[in-house]
Amino acid sequence: MLRLSTRLLPSPSACREAADPPEPWLLEAVRQFFDLEDDLDREMGSLLERRNNGRQLIGALGAGLAAPLKTSNAPDDGMAADAHSGEAAVEAPRTKPKHTGANLLRFMRCWEENARDEQRPPPGDWRVWLLMGGRGSGKTRAGAEWVQQLAGGARPGLRIALVAETLGDAREVMIDGVSGICRIAWNNRPEFEASRRRLVWPNGTVAQIFSSEDPESLRGPQFDYAWCDELGKWKHGQETWDMLQFALRLGSDPRALVTTTPRPVPVLKALIADPGTATCRIRTSDNAANLAPGFLDAMAGRYGGTRLGRQELDGEMIENREDALWSRSAIEALKLRDAGPLGRIVVAVDPPSGGGRESCCGIIVAGLDRTGRGVVLADCSVEGASPAGWAGAVVKAYRRFDADRIVAEVNQGGDMVQAVLKGIDAGLPVTSVRATRGKWLRAEPVAALYEQGRVVHASSFPALEDQMCDFGPDGLSSGRSPDRLDALVWALTALMLEGGGEPRVRGI
Repeated sequence: MLRLSTRLLPSPSACREAADPPEPWLLEAVRQFFDLEDDLDREMGSLLERRNNGRQLIGALGAGLAAPLKTSNAPDDGMAADAHSGEAAVEAPRTKPKHTGANLLRFMRCWEENARDEQRPPPGDWRVWLLMGGRGSGKTRAGAEWVQQLAGGARPGLRIALVAETLGDAREVMIDGVSGICRIAWNNRPEFEASRRRLVWPNGTVAQIFSSEDPESLRGPQFDYAWCDELGKWKHGQETWDMLQFALRLGSDPRALVTTTPRPVPVLKALIADPGTATCRIRTSDNAANLAPGFLDAMAGRYGGTRLGRQELDGEMIENREDALWSRSAIEALKLRDAGPLGRIVVAVDPPSGGGRESCCGIIVAGLDRTGRGVVLADCSVEGASPAGWAGAVVKAYRRFDADRIVAEVNQGGDMVQAVLKGIDAGLPVTSVRATRGKWLRAEPVAALYEQGRVVHASSFPALEDQMCDFGPDGLSSGRSPDRLDALVWALTALMLEGGGEPRVRGI
């Protein structure tokens, strides 16, 4: 039996030393262990990484070991593990070349061998590398590898900023995600100090995490480099980006990498127009070798050629629809940080017409301030939830914002909508509304309130705003129901056009 002792190579530089592909006997052994249909060649690394058991093997190989991989028929030396923890026990010929396993591991784990050209830092004198791409196109992996290469470079003690929409996103995607820094760092692995929200490498390099929800947290620190993820949906995008620019002041050539799905928000459009930005675009299909079988065909069948598909799969910047009721620039101008005291609050719900993972229940919270101006407070919409699931989300939003009333559309569910809500809390004040006109006609008076400056947003709501700016006379360009927008229309109609929701005093 062949035992693969899972010990890592001493340095990523060893990747270039293994030019010869592994011998056929080892290819066949690995092929049999992973049940692959085709012979493995120089694409074996991507084939293994996109399989769950391949990830387990690669994870075991990176479990803190430091000696070169070896192949042998010798008894277990204490480093081998069973197949469930990542070791392959397979039949092998009596004779075999020495160090073949090391060559295989070098290829599997070497980013320089497997990275696509568009995932590599662009040449030239740039301050910002903007990598815009579709979902699953390899943006996050490129960002994590860039940071890891900087941390392992010749200059120790670097200071790096990691900025995401939320602190949770920073940890779950940029650090601990499948393509995050701690998952790809098979050598020179950093330690994550959760209490201090930072990564620390053995050479003293430190990467701190920040959230777009708190731009002011970037005052004080200073950095050599920064990696910003999903800038297009940051809550306070422009303010956070501006604070980061003031902090990029260490070293001789401070730079930032931005990985994002494109959205036509002002901060991203300004970045593209900046002569100091090197913009690269990648498509989801470019990363087909690492995606689930059938995923691309399913996405192409549902979203191919649509505005949403061009943005989310092809990485294109899609501007506002000319016939849309709202524009992004107008919405951006109506955002504020502090809503102040409110006199009336409602939670509007647009139940989904069906179930399943793609269904969405629109849940929007809005209120009136002392001047009678409408304030959109939150988008609490949920996707793929059962009736009990979305009803629970409605009640949670009602209690969280101490709302006066729930406004529920009953065209789809009739009495069931009220019944499922009151099944959670019989005392809920629920007003049922029924649409008698088309969505466009119902939305026009609400859009007029925005044009008059009578409605503001208390934060950024990317998914809601995407629907607002993509809603034309024929609905959304994707053909899907504008659930979030419907809920917004019901909320503002109840507050400002029909006077629903009783006012009450909120403290003295």
